[in-house]
Amino acid sequence: MNTTRILRPITALGLLALSLAPRAESAAPQANTTPGEDQSEARISALTARLLDRSHFLGQRFDDAVSEKFFDNYLKALDRGRLHLLQSDIDEFAVYRDALDDLTLARGDTSPAHKIYARFAERLAQRIAFAKEALAKNHFDFSGDDSWLAQRDKEPWPKDMAVAKELWFGELRNEYLQEKLAGKKPGEITRTLQRRYDRMARTAEEMSRKEVFDVYMNALAHAYDPHSDYMGPSQMEDFAIQMNLKLCGVGATLQSDDGYCRVKELVAGGPAARSGQIHPGDRIVAVRQNQDEPTDIVDMPLHKAVELIRGPKGTRVELTLIPANAADDSVRKIVPIVRDEIKLEEQEAKARIVDMPWDGGRVRLGVIDLPAFYADMDGQRGTSGKSATEDVARLLLKLNAEGTEGVVLDLRRNGGGSLDEAIGLAGLFIPTGPVVQTKDAAGRLQVGVDNDPRVLYTGPLVVLTSRLSASASEIVAGALQDLGRALIVGDPSTFGKGTVQSLIPLADLMKRNGVTPVADPGSLKMTIAKFYRPGGASTQLRGVVPDIVLSSPTDVPKIAEQEMDNAMAWDAVAPSRYEPLNLVGPYLPALRSRSAVRVEADPQFAWLREDAVALQKKMTDPTVSLNEANRAKEKKAAEERIEEHKRLLAKQPPPDETVYAINLASAGKRGLPAPEPRASEKKDQPKVNAGGADGEDSLDAEATGTDPVLTETKHILADYIGMARHPLPKDVVRHEHGEIRTGFGG
Repeated sequence: MNTTRILRPITALGLLALSLAPRAESAAPQANTTPGEDQSEARISALTARLLDRSHFLGQRFDDAVSEKFFDNYLKALDRGRLHLLQSDIDEFAVYRDALDDLTLARGDTSPAHKIYARFAERLAQRIAFAKEALAKNHFDFSGDDSWLAQRDKEPWPKDMAVAKELWFGELRNEYLQEKLAGKKPGEITRTLQRRYDRMARTAEEMSRKEVFDVYMNALAHAYDPHSDYMGPSQMEDFAIQMNLKLCGVGATLQSDDGYCRVKELVAGGPAARSGQIHPGDRIVAVRQNQDEPTDIVDMPLHKAVELIRGPKGTRVELTLIPANAADDSVRKIVPIVRDEIKLEEQEAKARIVDMPWDGGRVRLGVIDLPAFYADMDGQRGTSGKSATEDVARLLLKLNAEGTEGVVLDLRRNGGGSLDEAIGLAGLFIPTGPVVQTKDAAGRLQVGVDNDPRVLYTGPLVVLTSRLSASASEIVAGALQDLGRALIVGDPSTFGKGTVQSLIPLADLMKRNGVTPVADPGSLKMTIAKFYRPGGASTQLRGVVPDIVLSSPTDVPKIAEQEMDNAMAWDAVAPSRYEPLNLVGPYLPALRSRSAVRVEADPQFAWLREDAVALQKKMTDPTVSLNEANRAKEKKAAEERIEEHKRLLAKQPPPDETVYAINLASAGKRGLPAPEPRASEKKDQPKVNAGGADGEDSLDAEATGTDPVLTETKHILADYIGMARHPLPKDVVRHEHGEIRTGFGG
């Protein structure tokens, strides 16, 4: 998740006087070094290693144990599927396994990086030659009962070249069958795969020494935790784009996964999110520009794939995807998108007022969608800059003025942001008190307290979360849950990122130690602290477990902190001092019971549960059949199931709701805007995807008007209002904008 916006200044680490003097040298494999680039690498690697050794939150010295993780990480970065390097190669390089600490700290010796990469490139060239020869012969049989293990990262390395060639042929057959099942003819398949292998060869040949070094340094940083990164100049440019939210593209964060370009998260308001046809977990396999032939990007380096997907505002790009929930990897979905500039304004808080029938009458609810905890660049709220807290406050004032009886705070797409904004926003719903605890590497504990006495809303509150809710979102959800202020509803857990990173420019440290770098040495993004809830539990790894769990499309395996290598452990500290509000506990058993009855009878939730089971089975056993008839049968069954789902949705009666969209501009105006068209009215409108081109029908909430998770959450909130309406008195809260009547009394 992109939650690295919560940063701390370098001075907080006491690193300004960090000595560049090397550690005393100990026995290690000798390596040849040359001046120039080697010398620059030596300075950067030694400084990076010493920063991690002395100042990382874990307090873990860069010793033999870290060296072993470093070594394994680098091998995984080069050859995650264990298809290329032989066991004899691993045995040869094993001399480095427990010696990289001495080599790096003592001399900044990076020769292992280049020696291992050279061998990997040699094996890759052998695989490419083998595959191209096999494609030329075109002797592929798919009538047997054999299979292919799609994920081999925990399998043994090939013991010799004969075993490697068996694996190479198995992978090639799987690639060929995927393309065949996707409807391509033999000649087209051969050309596609030939181009793919040609590109792999070019990529390996063009891999610069600096790029190899960057991979190597990241392997070291990730030996400590998955959110510490070495960021060279090009990575820093990408990071700056991400921070400024001014990128012309499709609005998706991507990651490399077993040769695929996988969608990690979507930027709220971006073209990909607006299309309703792209989801976290989807894999992009081809990119088409204008009327050109699609470019296959399987096994393409991530930065090169990203360059293809990015582009000028207003230009069209066509993405070919393997959906995250596809029953077979041969399933393809083509999504046309028009690139746009991703701006902060598109991530502003928004709201809806929903009038819906309930318990023989009608109830008015407010739904606030907050995609990020954004803030002015100087981090100060209340300035002329943007503030998530102040924007939500404006929306709450409008919801109160229009008589809403309950509020849903939707954080399902919120990947984090400013810590100050998280504290301030939680404070809109509670009196003064603790929101988050932060522990640094020295064990010092600081409590983030809401000191603002204003409480803008005291009525029934539901916080809606998902696997994509991370960092600052988890702080808010965890605090409101601990304090007994809000009911948490959503996926079985949030993402589970409970760590704080600081961005450390290496050039600054070098200059302070009398070394002037010839070129930009990049930066180290390093974990320096950890978050804890008011009750003492960390949000790390476990995230926030909701009070009511609902099946959803975002509960996707691999999208969680616990799935990341070297993720830091969960722990707890002493609880803060606070007085629980206990506004949820008395009603929770009944709310759970009523929700369970509705969910059990809802065919859409049955569908989601079946999807979750199938996806979990696929992730648990990644073996795929290489029998064409069996695979075709599986694919047909999956397609029929999708058609069945479309028929199911078509039969669903439209909700009897009147919905008013409230943005920040309309929040300050009297009265309500015209209501949005009802779902039944939308069906009569032409279906055009957000990219500006006619697209296929989508099963997604934005395209169909159905969002079963939000619908059930509104029902839960209506139940909550009904239960709390009479026993609890009204409360009158004063605010600078006037007297506001709020509270469970409605």
